[in-house]
Amino acid sequence: MQVATAVGPSKAIIVSHLVVYLSLNLWSPYKRSSPPTSWMPSSDREMQERMQVTWTSVPSSKKREKKARDEPKEEVDVWEILKDAKPCDYEKIAFDYGITDLRGLLKRLKKMKKVEPKKSDAFLKKLEQCYSVDKGKRTQMHVELHDPNAQVKWLKNGVEIKPSAKYVFECVGNKRTLTINKCNLSDDAAYECVVGEEKSFTEVFVKEPPITITKLLDDVHVVVGEKVEFECEVSEEGANVKWMKDGVELTKDGKYRIKKDGKKHTLVISEATIEDIGMYYVYTNGGESKGELEVEAKELEVLQSIADLSVKACEQAVFKCEVSDEKVVGKWFKDGVEVKPSNRIKMSHIGRIHKLTIDDVKPQDEGNYTFVPEGYALSLSAKLNFIEIKIDYVPRQDPPKIHLDTSSTGSKNTIVVVAGNKLRLDVEITGEPVPTVCWMKGDTVISEAEGRVRVETRTTLSSFVIEGAERPDEGRYSIIVTNPAGEDRAELTVKIVDVPNPPENVRCMGVGEDTATITWDPPKFDGGSPVKGYLMERKKQGSSRWTKLNFEVFESTTYEAKKMIEGVFYEMRVFAVNGIGISQPSGNSKPFMPIAPTSEPTRLTVEDVTDSTCALKWRPPERVGAGGVDGYIIEWCKEGEDNWVVANKEPVDKNTYRVKGLPTGEKLLFRVVAMNIAGRSPPCNLKQSVTIREIMEYPKIRLPRQLRTKFIRKVGEKINLVIPFQGKPRPVVNWLKDGEPLENKSVGIRTSDFDTILFIRSAERDHSGKYTLSVQIDNMQDKADMHIQVVDKPGPPINVMVTDVWGFNAALEWKPPKDTGNTDITGYTIQKADKKTQGWFTVENICGLSDEVAFSKNTAIIGKTDLEYNKPAFKEKDMRGSPKFTAPLVDRCVVAGYSTAISCAVRAYPKAKIVWMKNKMIIGEDPKFLMQNNQGVLTLNIRKPGQFDGGKYSCKAINDLGEDEVECRLEVRVLQEKKGDEEKK
Repeated sequence: MQVATAVGPSKAIIVSHLVVYLSLNLWSPYKRSSPPTSWMPSSDREMQERMQVTWTSVPSSKKREKKARDEPKEEVDVWEILKDAKPCDYEKIAFDYGITDLRGLLKRLKKMKKVEPKKSDAFLKKLEQCYSVDKGKRTQMHVELHDPNAQVKWLKNGVEIKPSAKYVFECVGNKRTLTINKCNLSDDAAYECVVGEEKSFTEVFVKEPPITITKLLDDVHVVVGEKVEFECEVSEEGANVKWMKDGVELTKDGKYRIKKDGKKHTLVISEATIEDIGMYYVYTNGGESKGELEVEAKELEVLQSIADLSVKACEQAVFKCEVSDEKVVGKWFKDGVEVKPSNRIKMSHIGRIHKLTIDDVKPQDEGNYTFVPEGYALSLSAKLNFIEIKIDYVPRQDPPKIHLDTSSTGSKNTIVVVAGNKLRLDVEITGEPVPTVCWMKGDTVISEAEGRVRVETRTTLSSFVIEGAERPDEGRYSIIVTNPAGEDRAELTVKIVDVPNPPENVRCMGVGEDTATITWDPPKFDGGSPVKGYLMERKKQGSSRWTKLNFEVFESTTYEAKKMIEGVFYEMRVFAVNGIGISQPSGNSKPFMPIAPTSEPTRLTVEDVTDSTCALKWRPPERVGAGGVDGYIIEWCKEGEDNWVVANKEPVDKNTYRVKGLPTGEKLLFRVVAMNIAGRSPPCNLKQSVTIREIMEYPKIRLPRQLRTKFIRKVGEKINLVIPFQGKPRPVVNWLKDGEPLENKSVGIRTSDFDTILFIRSAERDHSGKYTLSVQIDNMQDKADMHIQVVDKPGPPINVMVTDVWGFNAALEWKPPKDTGNTDITGYTIQKADKKTQGWFTVENICGLSDEVAFSKNTAIIGKTDLEYNKPAFKEKDMRGSPKFTAPLVDRCVVAGYSTAISCAVRAYPKAKIVWMKNKMIIGEDPKFLMQNNQGVLTLNIRKPGQFDGGKYSCKAINDLGEDEVECRLEVRVLQEKKGDEEKK
């Protein structure tokens, strides 16, 4: 059985321990004074001693049975007995009344009993039950003591805390404070404040802020065998993240490696396989991100294949090919047999180019040659033809002859060259004597000098050479050979082909929830070879890693990209492909975001209908998505038709709209759609049709509360009465004053569809009266009366007379003023003054004092008495007193090298002399110490204390009436880590 433990004793702990003790001794036939305490917490042992639990023996079963048979059965309320019983009697009562579930009994009894909290002798206010603080923040714990001079100890998990930069103790009067700076997980513990023998317990809970992902995962595309790295960054260093694929957590093993570098976390797959394809997730306690891995099977692209050769004896034959991967190696075969290098046969591999060179060609070298790259189901083949030279005896001259063969290059006499490649055209020439050869491009003769475009001539062979073919080299060429026996001419065409220009104007035409439609314009120049199609790539905005979207050439210029994440910005680029190769990438498209249309709006209802309008209201869609809502479009059509008419050209932002210009008397259907960047949502249809006609509503005046009683204003004030009304169609509004039509031009009337306003810029007395408002529709009418009273200041009282004088009193009489200011007189204000001051009394009503005063025709003469006031003598209070410290010095622990100060407060009169001492030695004019006295607050500043500045500091205050002294201990700590760092440096 587990024993519950806690920082401080509580009722729950007492009961749990009691259960343990009772269960251990349930069947003991003998008496025990107390249970064993060696395994109990110290606080619980103390509580047990305070409880004074007594363990009694249990009577034998036979005695219980006999006793039960002899005694008559009575109905007894066991709970009433238990509530008043001592804990030491619980076991006996349970057995006497046949209760076997002692644990349940104690649990229920715990709920029934209410333990009055014991009043503390040391603490006025104890610690809170618990404190919660975010990681990296600070927290403070406060207690208040009965004795302001009492010393306290702070414990953490039962170990005393020493003051430091992290733990700061404060003592102000009877308040004690513990401050914990920069809380971390190690500060999540139990704390105690100890005063003498009493303790106050609490717990601190440190909350970690959620870890968010600041840099999301990118999609990765690799070839089988390549290294894969998924990389993300989180908001805090050292955070724990979880990597998952297909719902299974990925851990460090032979296949996966997980790296942490500060905020950067990386999942590494050393060699990718087809089985690794899928979606990879990274999770923190505050976010997640995902990235897709695409693994492509190894494919080798042939950039230049080997070509057939026709070589004469003793010449050199060179087979040359170029592949896309520089690391690929391969073997050469002749007629299926591997070719071995020798003095005459050499093989080379430089970058992507592989060569087989045969010097001094012989007839046995003729055959089929093949290059096979290792690791790929691919082979390149070409044929070597050995040309035998036959020498015929010609007794006479032969005319020249050009033996030009371009059948292997496509069209007759047309040679196609890839831009940047070398063209070498060998033309055999016969004739006797040896003919003269001339090559021309148009009318320009091509010289035999060294250059990029040149002619090389031997006895029976003329070679036309173009080094690094360029587009201007394209055109028609001619070769002319002559000798004394005649002339021969041949025409040929050179066509330069290249990869196409990149596509242009890549743009997004529409988006869906996880798709986007991309279109572009074909390249302006196809490179001389028709464009076969296009390759597309995409990436997340801000990322540098591009992902291929297709591996087969896509022929159209419009493509629907799929498997994207809603709410994430993407960019696209396109490559053009022709028979020569792949173009440079197009410019990036503008960033676009896959967004799904919202769901349909909800709760479409009709608010109001007139002869030509209908007011609608609705609620926003339940699912909005990352695109938000740009507005709403309202449409209507006649019942039974499907020709929907758009009511608003531009989307409206509000959730209400009045459709105007509707046909009167028709039954119409209405619907609303939400709009955003992804387009229209599904429509929300009104379930029933609406007949467009005015709904009759009785006229009704909504008279404001303040107008239901007399409306009072002062002369010159502004009157502005706004009175709402209702009724359909719009009522006819009419105003009357005192039963007559209102024709006063100073009274303005403004009326709208739902209220009428009466306003007076400056009120006069003649504006007072009864105003009547009536609203009428046909023979239906509603009226309301308003009483307006414009008041002014009253006139002066009349006939003010002093009628009697006695002692210090005088009796006055007067008559009310003739002009009351159009309101009742609320009273009079009477003031007295002698003739010298001329102070007058005035009359007052709700408008204020009257502008004129009334004079009494006679005066009241009051005689003076012979009274004399004796002022008491002033006695000055004795403020003298001996020095008394009102705030003591407090023990402190400081860090070496950081300036600090200790302070106290003293009260004394006359002013006391202050003496600071260290270890009972007076501190003199030492520049390390600065002593200050500000209105009795004494401060000793210690500049950058060292290890030897610790000790006992005291402050003594002395005057003629006595002296007082306080002291404290200052501890100077040296940071060991800092020393270690300096030694390393």
